[in-house]
Amino acid sequence: MFAPGLISSVNIAITGRCNLRCRYCFYADEMVAFSDLPTASWLAFFKELAHQKVMTVTLTGGEVFTRADLFEIIDGVVENHMRYSLLTNATLVDEKTIQKFDVGKRRLRLNSIQVSVDGSSSEIHDRSRPHSFTRTMRGLRLLQQAGFPVTVRTTINRHNYLDLENIANLLLNELQLSSFSTNEAMPIGAGCDNQGDVSLTSPEKAQTMEILAGLLDRFPGRITSSAGPLTKLKMYAEMEHARKTGELASSWQMGSLSACGCIFSTLDVLHDGRIVPCHMLSDLSMGNITTHSIEEIWKTHPFLTALRSRRAIPMSQVSGCEHCSWTSYCNGSCPGLAYQLTGDFNRANPEDCYNRFLSETKQ
Repeated sequence: MFAPGLISSVNIAITGRCNLRCRYCFYADEMVAFSDLPTASWLAFFKELAHQKVMTVTLTGGEVFTRADLFEIIDGVVENHMRYSLLTNATLVDEKTIQKFDVGKRRLRLNSIQVSVDGSSSEIHDRSRPHSFTRTMRGLRLLQQAGFPVTVRTTINRHNYLDLENIANLLLNELQLSSFSTNEAMPIGAGCDNQGDVSLTSPEKAQTMEILAGLLDRFPGRITSSAGPLTKLKMYAEMEHARKTGELASSWQMGSLSACGCIFSTLDVLHDGRIVPCHMLSDLSMGNITTHSIEEIWKTHPFLTALRSRRAIPMSQVSGCEHCSWTSYCNGSCPGLAYQLTGDFNRANPEDCYNRFLSETKQ
């Protein structure tokens, strides 16, 4: 049994509404049938989080700025002595928005505002996020000029992977951001419907990795990731090194289904109040914040117990991986995507399979 510690952070989708229709969105299209919780429910929940000694929350959506009560929600976070981050497309950010952050401790308790930028121009960005580049850049610049702790995330897909050098130049040289992060459009939600249009093929992933490797040489430490091609680039290199030398990676556990560590410190909540292990596992409802104790769910729910126990399962015993020569060096990658694609979170995520990647990129 792998026991959890305290809940250190909670990711909260405060709304399922969005003013954009992104080609790869895995949330809004899936959740449109469910209603947003009212303000009072979120404020009561924040009190429970404070009782559980939660330190930080991330407010996301949908698009957070579509909620008229966003700043009342933020005040609820602040009043319960937590810090917060916001994820946004920045298209609704204007001068009045900036001013609202100056009330009380809203700005003092803000960790970061993450803005999504998927291209260096309207031509590229708007292929993924229609009719939004000009507004996004205006909002981003307003936040930056006002001294907000701004970060940027680029979701790499078939529309923008060849634009990565221009994106890096825009964000790191022109806007002078200290860094930006990347992930990857995944074949779930709208990304599943549009998979052929947005999801990278294995050869395209290989080309993307080459581009990112070159950018890392030019901008050392200024491009980061927790998923997607850059993470795979590092992971695959460590797997190759381990197989060649016998030296296992020190940054992650090889040889078992150990990829996800979030389940030991983080929970996610959907906009209708459902508590889930993460947004990638939105089908695995464990209760609702309006009717269930988050403490009891965190400590005893069977879904969390099973997810935390995955790391005891050797890769050599994972269905579909039994005869793979890389089992001693693999960790199965994201259980959320494994579940979405196979119906079982105790399987390996096929999108990150190194053996598959090698077979599909052979010249």
